[in-house]
Amino acid sequence: MSQRKKLLAGNWKMNKTSADAGALVREITAAAGQRTDVDIVVCPPFTALESAGKMLDGSAVRLGAQNLHPEKNGAFTGEISADMLRALFVSHVILGHSERRTLFAESDAFINLKVLAALKHQLRPIFCVGETLAEREAGATLRVVQTQVERGLVGVAKEQATEVAVAYEPVWAIGTGKVATKEQAQEVHAFIRSLLTKHFGDAVAQKIRILYGGSMKPSNAPELLAQPDIDGGLIGGASLEARSFVELVTAAAAAK
Repeated sequence: MSQRKKLLAGNWKMNKTSADAGALVREITAAAGQRTDVDIVVCPPFTALESAGKMLDGSAVRLGAQNLHPEKNGAFTGEISADMLRALFVSHVILGHSERRTLFAESDAFINLKVLAALKHQLRPIFCVGETLAEREAGATLRVVQTQVERGLVGVAKEQATEVAVAYEPVWAIGTGKVATKEQAQEVHAFIRSLLTKHFGDAVAQKIRILYGGSMKPSNAPELLAQPDIDGGLIGGASLEARSFVELVTAAAAAK
């Protein structure tokens, strides 16, 4: 049985106004706000961070952001720094999401700068990696994931590594309704853990949580979360409705 506490992070993407976010957080905290058997993070858009954070006050649910810029400040129109997130009591930040990589051309090197900036400012990165459908069909899944993991974690000290959660998100399964089978997901999660072992040593690698991020929902969560190297989920669509998100929390708590 894994000693890693399950982590569920809801990535709301570009959804929910400030008022909507407050309402959703109110529902989530009413149902699961005092749970300590699963780590729960909600990641609203930037404009809703403050209102969501106020609603989370006094609960065990943590606040996450969806991105940050690696620089402290400056002429970066439209960007948000780690200090700005910290001022809103953000504890986690999603970095390297496939949508940032594909839609906004973020490179492994740039994502690495973000990971290092987050750690420097005591933010916990949820660091995303994963292959496209074309890469999977070409048999390149493990090579692609290895490149992203190794380049994205350059310069991360062994002492910092357990603050990072790695999220494996097969790009072909995001928002499509397609899901990697439990065997496909476990294979890549185990491979990622082997890379972390090579990089940080087995003792550290066994403490790092690896999340599944490809259309996890209440119907498929139990079998995915039962896999030995799947330590939770980065949840998209199912995190936008309190009932489904709380069902996922319950499934994570029940997983052994």
